[in-house]
Amino acid sequence: MEFKRNIIITGGAGFIGSHVVRLFVNKYPEYRIINLDKLTYAGNLANLKDVEDKENYAFVKADICDYETVKELMEKYNIDGIIHLAAESHVDRSIKDPFTFARTNVIGTLTLLQAAKEYWESLPEGYEGKRFYHISTDEVYGALELTNPEGIESPFTTKASSEHHHAYGTEFFTEETKYNPHSPYSASKASSDHFVRAFHDTYGMPTIVTNCSNNYGPYQFPEKLIPLFINNIRHRKPLPVYGKGENVRDWLYVEDHARAIDLIFHKGKIADTYNIGGFNEWKNIDIIKVVIKTVDRLLGRKEGEDMDLITYVTDRKGHDMRYAIDSRKLQRELGWEPSLQFEEGIEKTVRWYLDNQAWMDNVTSGDYQMYYDEMYKNR
Repeated sequence: MEFKRNIIITGGAGFIGSHVVRLFVNKYPEYRIINLDKLTYAGNLANLKDVEDKENYAFVKADICDYETVKELMEKYNIDGIIHLAAESHVDRSIKDPFTFARTNVIGTLTLLQAAKEYWESLPEGYEGKRFYHISTDEVYGALELTNPEGIESPFTTKASSEHHHAYGTEFFTEETKYNPHSPYSASKASSDHFVRAFHDTYGMPTIVTNCSNNYGPYQFPEKLIPLFINNIRHRKPLPVYGKGENVRDWLYVEDHARAIDLIFHKGKIADTYNIGGFNEWKNIDIIKVVIKTVDRLLGRKEGEDMDLITYVTDRKGHDMRYAIDSRKLQRELGWEPSLQFEEGIEKTVRWYLDNQAWMDNVTSGDYQMYYDEMYKNR
């Protein structure tokens, strides 16, 4: 079958990546989607069971730092688009092991860029019709001050606005905000962003960078706050909260992020940057209380009875106080905005994890890794 486009999605077995792969495979049967994933601890092909047999989907187990393999894939599938999500992304892990983050996030991105450059420049049409889309994080911008500890009415409005639509400061990250990363994770992502822009400026490669806020939703690896706490509440285990839980994050439902990626890949301006956020700031302690009440209610417990599981622990090193994204450029230029109220998104998310306990047990036990290691070791 001749495909209209051939796109590599890196990290497609991970949390955000699996949602992007699913969206593209189902929405664009005329596209061939190549899921390139190393299957580290956070990559799980069980996330994509529903599309693994589709004619326009292929999985390749490989390391994005392996230049020869990436180059071969570019040539084999005549790749004209790369959506690059593969990354080490857990701040605590980056504090303990910064080298792994530098290797995957910096060298991996550079490997993809160079392989794409070499292949696309070898074609008669060159860069025409090609696109390298790099997904980054709001953490590259550093931290914002918490100037409104009790929150004030947010200056942003969307159709998905909810009752909890507060801002905890007067400043927001925009596409022009100066980079100021504070953790090894955010430093590695900032470096990769610079390489992507440098390849456009130096070689004319058609690149796009987006910086997104905290994502939540189904299939997230349970080292992250929301799935970890849902699982802990279910099993009545302690809920470790850094410091006093006053740190503020902007939260975005993962399917809304996938929709934004689809839109930007197709209609975003080359060499431009777009911030993707949920217009949705929450203190960590407040989000934890919402999760507890929702889990308790859905499990038939007395709402809020598990509040005593909250355990305050020593704050993380270099813990940024507040992230808040201004997504109005994306809203204004491409018409994107979040589709879900936060309370609705949390309800859907908690229900999914409670209804998919087998997935959670498989992930937390590590059994999924042994299964897929065995499946692919001889390929």
